[in-house]
Amino acid sequence: MLSRIEVWFRWARRSLSRSHWLAKLLQLPVSTGSGVRPGLLMLQIDGLSQPELQRALDRGEMPFLRRLLKKEHYTLHAHYSGLPATTPAVQAELFYGIKTAVPAFSFCDHRSGNSVKMLQPDTAARVEDALTQKSAAALLKDGSAYSNIYTGGAAESHFCASALGWGPALRSANPLVLLVLIITNLYSVLRIIGLFFLELGLALADFIRGLIKGHDFFSELKFVPTRVAISIVLRELCVIGGKIDLSRGMPVVHINFLGYDEQSHRRGPASLFAHWTLKGIDDSIARLWHAANRSQWRKYEVWIYSDHGQAKVRPYHQLRGYSLEQAVEQSFAGLNTQPARLTAWKAGSIQTQRARLLGGNKVQRLLAVHGSDARHNATESATAKAAEATIQVTALGPVGHIYFPVPLTEQDSRFVATALATEHKVPLVLQLEAPDRLRATTDDGDFYLPQDCARLFGAEHPFLDSLSDDLLRLCQHADAGDLVVMGWRKGVTAQSFADENGAHAGATPEETNGFALLPADTSLVSGNNNYLRPRDLYHAALQYLGRAQQPQTSGRSARPAKQTDTLRVMTYNVHSCIGLDGKVDVERIARVIAQANPDVVALQELDVGRNRSQGLDQAQLIARYLEMEFHFHPAMHMEEERYGDAILTHLPLRLIKAGPLPGLADKPKLEPRGAIWAAVQFNGQEVQIINTHLGLQPRERLAQVDCLLGNDWLGHPDCRGPVVLCGDLNAQPNSQVCRRITTQLQDSQTLLAQHRPAGTFPSRFAALRIDHIFISKTLVVTAIDVPRSQLAKVASDHLPLLVELQIPCDTGAAVD
Repeated sequence: MLSRIEVWFRWARRSLSRSHWLAKLLQLPVSTGSGVRPGLLMLQIDGLSQPELQRALDRGEMPFLRRLLKKEHYTLHAHYSGLPATTPAVQAELFYGIKTAVPAFSFCDHRSGNSVKMLQPDTAARVEDALTQKSAAALLKDGSAYSNIYTGGAAESHFCASALGWGPALRSANPLVLLVLIITNLYSVLRIIGLFFLELGLALADFIRGLIKGHDFFSELKFVPTRVAISIVLRELCVIGGKIDLSRGMPVVHINFLGYDEQSHRRGPASLFAHWTLKGIDDSIARLWHAANRSQWRKYEVWIYSDHGQAKVRPYHQLRGYSLEQAVEQSFAGLNTQPARLTAWKAGSIQTQRARLLGGNKVQRLLAVHGSDARHNATESATAKAAEATIQVTALGPVGHIYFPVPLTEQDSRFVATALATEHKVPLVLQLEAPDRLRATTDDGDFYLPQDCARLFGAEHPFLDSLSDDLLRLCQHADAGDLVVMGWRKGVTAQSFADENGAHAGATPEETNGFALLPADTSLVSGNNNYLRPRDLYHAALQYLGRAQQPQTSGRSARPAKQTDTLRVMTYNVHSCIGLDGKVDVERIARVIAQANPDVVALQELDVGRNRSQGLDQAQLIARYLEMEFHFHPAMHMEEERYGDAILTHLPLRLIKAGPLPGLADKPKLEPRGAIWAAVQFNGQEVQIINTHLGLQPRERLAQVDCLLGNDWLGHPDCRGPVVLCGDLNAQPNSQVCRRITTQLQDSQTLLAQHRPAGTFPSRFAALRIDHIFISKTLVVTAIDVPRSQLAKVASDHLPLLVELQIPCDTGAAVD
């Protein structure tokens, strides 16, 4: 009854959902079908390195992500960004599986001769067209994309560099519908307004602080509205749109949160202002996670990751007193024959430019990004006209490219590289010397990659084994410069060639060290056991969505191979694998079990061949997922339909007995009940496991427990040594049923010091303790757990009970 109320409540909540009705009003398509189809919500926290994430978790700045790690069985992985460590390169590898799609965030397009950057719609679209032709599959196909560089093949894209502003459906919506959107999301609108003024106050304080430190007045003033636009407005719009898409059952939704990265560029990755934005991002992730779990049309996994990290840097021009462009000009001035004059595109910094993603000329004029485009277009035109006679320099961050109009001799190119490294202290100058060999010029001399990688970047670099290949691929890119300059190598202060305090693109451990926060049972195929890279996530996502061949991997977390003296026993009423959301989901039950990692599992209320649960053999499917052997006993058998209990284990298993339990003669229509007894071989002896599910009537339960305590079951001569009686007894600990059992066995939940016995029913509130594990007196309880993850709370109307038992060595009971 309680589970039916919960199902009805969830149905009513979905029916009244704002996202549900907005999707209808906007006439957006709904992906109808089975509610257990896989769906994927990918949330990117732009620019957050794993060390800064850990710092935020330790400070309590991201409580929801901490909850995922502590209670929801998520695992934190290192995520190597690849090189260049920029969003365009990472998202190309993540969405299309193509490494090093671009040589930097800004570069010279070899076909047009123009300097470009990846926030320009035409540039982003051109690169994505090339990716589409090279890739076997676009990850976001039929899904939606928010605030990305690329659309990823999404059916609907919003605020992406290659498709600015809202998608077509919202741009063409009736104004009355948009008014309804605002009214129905009044909480979010008020939230935006409130956070707007709070963020505005912080931005003004930051503005004053910047002036005190001597920063430029106009650049500081320009940063105030863009900070609010990126950190608050864009984030909230993405959350609203994402929740609508989840309610529609889109197969994959990708949202990029830009606020932290924007602040880090300005003030540094460890700054208080950058970390302040993480609190809002954490709250946004929580809202989207709950929306994904309430979806009617999909079984969503939520993956959270960062594309790259950021390093605290010093601007090159502040350290040297002049810009990189001037350093290049002076280096070429030393040549006996100067091939051309220098033309440099002053890209400035990425700061303020992302506000263009909101779309619209008025918005861009308001946020001071429109004029920069006009200046860039003029520069681009002039560059194109003089392309054949100029040396071009593009450097927006710690990676820059220098393009020669005509090839230099090897002697001249060495001269320029050496001058940049020794006279102008550019930390690292790279040049492709052979198809598989790079010359790396520093003020300490020339090095060569791949053999000198450890000397250049430090043997302790976490991704040392991948750096050489990625740098070689970067320098081989068709749009790479003749010389590639980098702002860091080991032993040198990290630098950026743009005016910023936090940067990424280069090879520092901080820039390349992103993270991936994934469910612990996510199937991953990585070429390296220590970290993932975007391509690994690409393949894992396609596999999860059923768009790639599924690898033969175990669904369970295998226990250590070494012998142990503890046996983990679980009892779990799975409610026919029908969750509180009304979905029949066998795999969800199996995942709940696998997350607890038991050795023996006693399951009740399993369906086999029943119409209400799609005719599935639930016992067999769960056992297959867990890679366990099993024995099933149908307490109820109606034609081809069966319903009953099972014992599963990865240990040697021997069925002793399975049979019915007595009912009441005066009530013949009561549901039949039964029990199953198996012996599990553990450390050379057999442990007797009896699993049962008692009736709902008090007299019925007493008759059934008396039978279990009699000579046919617990009193049988073969039921000796370690004994475990478990199951759903439908009886509280102080009931006559439990009191009779404790005359022979012990209640495991009362045996562990400092453990407060926990309820298992109903799963949402777990106030009643009706699922039990009773043990013989020779056994010792070492741990007890009642999993309370969101997955466990929804999968069944009961929570599982897990007890870890220490089994004493008994040579007299040893099994041959």
